[in-house]
Amino acid sequence: MYYFHPGVAEKILAADRGGEDRVEVSLDLNLSEDLFQIRDHCLVLPDGKSGRSLKLDLRDFEPVASAGNKVFGFDGENLTPIEVRADGYYKLVPTSSAPTLEINGIKMHRSQDIDPLEDARLKTGLVVRPGNNVLDTCGGLGYSALFAVKAGAKQVISTEKSHSVMRIRQQNPWLHPRAGTWQTPEALERIRLTHADINGFIETLPGDSFDAVIHDPPRFCSATGDLYGKVFYGQLFRVMRTGARLFHYTGSPKKIKNRDRFVRNAMKRLESAGFGKVSFNDHLQGIYAEKARPLFP
Repeated sequence: MYYFHPGVAEKILAADRGGEDRVEVSLDLNLSEDLFQIRDHCLVLPDGKSGRSLKLDLRDFEPVASAGNKVFGFDGENLTPIEVRADGYYKLVPTSSAPTLEINGIKMHRSQDIDPLEDARLKTGLVVRPGNNVLDTCGGLGYSALFAVKAGAKQVISTEKSHSVMRIRQQNPWLHPRAGTWQTPEALERIRLTHADINGFIETLPGDSFDAVIHDPPRFCSATGDLYGKVFYGQLFRVMRTGARLFHYTGSPKKIKNRDRFVRNAMKRLESAGFGKVSFNDHLQGIYAEKARPLFP
């Protein structure tokens, strides 16, 4: 699979207009960059399956260049957008590094003020230690789970409720076993991806079984409110081992109107569920908490 987006399409078209016979671009969404030939107003692509070359007419790039913030995949035959139209509109969105997920126009990863990969690395680094069992409650594209493994996690259980998100995730080259030095098949084997609603799934998990939890739920609304509630926080507390660490992304109270009250109330509910050392991390825009050790045996 080769991946294109407006920035890449515009660069290829500009090279052709300038009479160049080759162009250096990334066709795997910034995992690598290579030189590709331009011949007879076509982009020449190696076909790993047949060993022959594929030709993609540059006229096909015109709609890609004007498609807005969208990623297209080329499988050797069809150039189609990586998107799902179901209960909402889901699409893969390019950035200067790894792609992000957008649902109904709302990005599911921070990308404006921080690189999405760096954001995932810092979140997991805050709570994950080598040898940990980790719960990733809302897996999305899987970056938090991957960085948990990179931080030394023994096993990561990553749940994702949306079938549409799972379909987008399967088409993200950063999640492929052969994604260069970014990650390895051995690392992916330590991730157990489960298609499930964490609200019900967490009740099936044994108590005292996780050393770290990354809770990065969708933005608060009537459909996601339970993921910010005391009952769910109580389930998180139950499945965590004594001394285990939690990072709960909420968004920044400084950037979202009335968010300060919302975050304060979430922190109070966590404390009510039994968590200690509850604090807000401004840089990562989320709440840190621990399952406190009992004062007495």
